Amino acid sequence: MFRKALFLLMSLSAFAASSFAQSTRHFTFHYAFTVKNVPTGGKIRVWIPQAHSDQFQEVKIISATGDLRLKKTHDSRHDNEMYYAETSKASAPDLHFEVIYDVVRHERLTLGVATPHLEALKLNERERKEDLAPDKLVPTSGIPAQLAATTAEGKTTTVDKARAIYDYVFDNMKYDKTGTGWGHGDVLYACSAKKGNCTDFHSLFISMARSQGIPARFEIGFPLPEDKHSAEIPGYHCWAEFFDPDHGWVPVDISEAWKHPVKKNYFFGAHDYDRVQFTMGRDLVLNPKQEGEPLNYFIYPYVEVAGKEYANVSNAFSFEDAGRTSTTAAK
Repeated sequence: MFRKALFLLMSLSAFAASSFAQSTRHFTFHYAFTVKNVPTGGKIRVWIPQAHSDQFQEVKIISATGDLRLKKTHDSRHDNEMYYAETSKASAPDLHFEVIYDVVRHERLTLGVATPHLEALKLNERERKEDLAPDKLVPTSGIPAQLAATTAEGKTTTVDKARAIYDYVFDNMKYDKTGTGWGHGDVLYACSAKKGNCTDFHSLFISMARSQGIPARFEIGFPLPEDKHSAEIPGYHCWAEFFDPDHGWVPVDISEAWKHPVKKNYFFGAHDYDRVQFTMGRDLVLNPKQEGEPLNYFIYPYVEVAGKEYANVSNAFSFEDAGRTSTTAAK
């Protein structure tokens, strides 16, 4: 798959960037949940997203335990790794699962860092088509395309167009999780309500970028509080990337920029190390295939009982730091 094939090639970029300040965060991440009040009768199926190693994070699985036997698998479209378990008869009313990770996350710097131009980073036709295609809630025509055309008017380079779209989302969206409709990454909702969470911010960015012929993709994981050394993690965080021929995949995090305006320029072309990535993409078909509709995104465990989604799941995510380091090589 493209993501794994690029791992070694893009590591050259990370190596070339080693003459700049590079920061890392080393931590243990606990991904635990309980499927509660399991009904008797009917097949029970459980899918768990799995964090993976790439050039921005080294992931080691300390342990993976559950009341059902876990099997490793991955989806065919994005190569997202996951655990799967099933049974036709639960032995207890509650089923407990936990995966514990040791993670070293690296700060990701792209724009402004001297990296070699790698011809191998060009997208092939299939990859380009996939990263320009609409998702169920992320159209590439209609209102967001009209907004993008106006926003990017007069811009000639991919980076300049992407920056104009980034600025539009930053200026016109409000980070606000009140009411209903937010959190689904529904672009038409975002255009109308002009508020939401990270999912809504980045879905709008991806929609507008793709409508301008800029490949873009969605990534999701968990945030780590910058000012704490251990804590429970209440929920996910997501971000986006766009593809530029001169830089490869360029990270953006508009919702974090909105919450920290002094970092607006930083989060166009960089990601901090206060995060861990789990999966990529929208409209996901799991492996084995779920009976229900494709998942809007995959960060929480997904459970089916008798072929129907089962939502009575209690999540418990937490982390503790193993230490932080920051090194600067001679320039």
